[in-house]
Amino acid sequence: MSEVLVASRAPGTDVSVPGAPGARQFWGRLRAQRAALAAGGVVALLVLVALAAPLFTAVEGQDPTTYHPGLVDSARGGVPVGPFGGVSGEHWLGVEPQTGRDLFARLVYGARVSLGVALAATVVQIVIGVVVGVAAALGTRWVDQLLSRFTDIIVAMPLMIMSLALLAVVPSSFPRPVLVALVIGLIAWGNIAKIVRAQTLTLKGLDHVAAARLSGWGGWRIARRELLPGLAAPVITYAAILIPQNITVEAALSFLGVGVKPPTPSWGQMLTAADVWYQAAPQYLLLPAGALFVTVLALTVLGDGVRTALDPRAASRLKVGTGRRRETRADKAARGSVGGGAEGSGERAPRGDAEGTSERDAAEAAERTAKRTAEDASVTGAAEGSGRSGGAGRPEGSGAAERGGAV
Repeated sequence: MSEVLVASRAPGTDVSVPGAPGARQFWGRLRAQRAALAAGGVVALLVLVALAAPLFTAVEGQDPTTYHPGLVDSARGGVPVGPFGGVSGEHWLGVEPQTGRDLFARLVYGARVSLGVALAATVVQIVIGVVVGVAAALGTRWVDQLLSRFTDIIVAMPLMIMSLALLAVVPSSFPRPVLVALVIGLIAWGNIAKIVRAQTLTLKGLDHVAAARLSGWGGWRIARRELLPGLAAPVITYAAILIPQNITVEAALSFLGVGVKPPTPSWGQMLTAADVWYQAAPQYLLLPAGALFVTVLALTVLGDGVRTALDPRAASRLKVGTGRRRETRADKAARGSVGGGAEGSGERAPRGDAEGTSERDAAEAAERTAKRTAEDASVTGAAEGSGRSGGAGRPEGSGAAERGGAV
C-alpha cells in the first residue's frame, strides 16, 4: 500500500471518511508517540526471536522436545535439580519439571506457535469480514438484510464455547496450530464485517464513487479502485487490535487442553502443565505467563498508536509516551488566558476536563466567551444609555454604542 489513509470529514456531512495524505505523515505521527515506538520495538524483537528460534536453540545446543530425565529429581516428584530450576550454561532458563525439556527452547518455539496462530487467524478474520461487509453494502436490499442478519448471528456466538466444540470433534491427525487459527478466524469475523459495511455505506455517498458508478464501472471495479483504499485505515486499525486478542484466545484454548497439543510447544499449553508447579518451580509458570503479558501489552499499545496515527483527531487512550502531557499543559495555558480575559468583564471562563480538551476546543471556548462578553457589555451599555438619554439630549442607545466600543 503506497499511501496510508487518514480520516477526514466528508464535504457537507459530519461523517469521518478517509483521506490520503501519504505514508510520510503517518510515520511522522507514529514516531511522535514514544510508547508506540517502544511497543513496536518489543514486537519486532518478539518476531525476530520467533523466526530465529532454530538458530537460538542451536547456539544453546538444545531442542524443545528432547527429554533429560537425569536433570529432574524423581524422588521429589520430578522437581528440576540445581538452583533456579536447573539454570546452567547448557540450559539458560532451566528445565521443565518431570520431563527435563529445555525451557528456553520451548519458550522461543512457543512464540512461533502463538504469534503464528494469532496472525493467521487475524488474516482469516480480515478477509472474510471485508468480503462480507463490502458485499452487504453494495448488494441489493435483500442481500444486505441476509448478510447483516447472518453477521449478527456470528457476533452473538460465544467464541470460546464454539471453539471448544469444534476443536473437540476434529480428528487429532489435523495439524493443530492450523486448526486453531481456522476456528478462531471462522468464528470471530463478525465485528470487522460490521465496521466494513458501515464504512462502505459512508463511502458510497461520496462524489467520486457516484461518478464511477455513473461512468459504467462494475461493482467489483468500484470496490477495488474506489472503496478498498478508503477501507484501509479502519481495517488496519482493527487488525492491530485483533492480534493480541487472538493470542489470548489461543493461549486460553491451549490452557483448556483443546488447542495446541504436546509435544508442540505453546505458551498456553506450557501454562496448562505449570499450574501445579508454581511453588516447586515458579519459573515454569512465570516465564510463559510473562511472555504472554509482554506480548499482549506491546501489541495493544502499538495498536493504539496506529489508531491515533491513522486518525489524528482521535485522542490516544494512553497517558504515557503519547504527548498527552504536553497537550494538557497547552490546554491549561489556553484556559488560563481565557479565564483572565473573562474575569475583567465579570464572568469566569468555562472549565473542562484537562485530559479530554484539545487546543482546538480551548480556542472555541475562548471565542464563545468573547462573544458572550461583548453581548453582555452591549446590553449593560444599552440599559445605562436609556436612563440618561432624556437629560443629555442624545439619541437613545448612543451611550451603549460608546461603551460597547470601549469594551
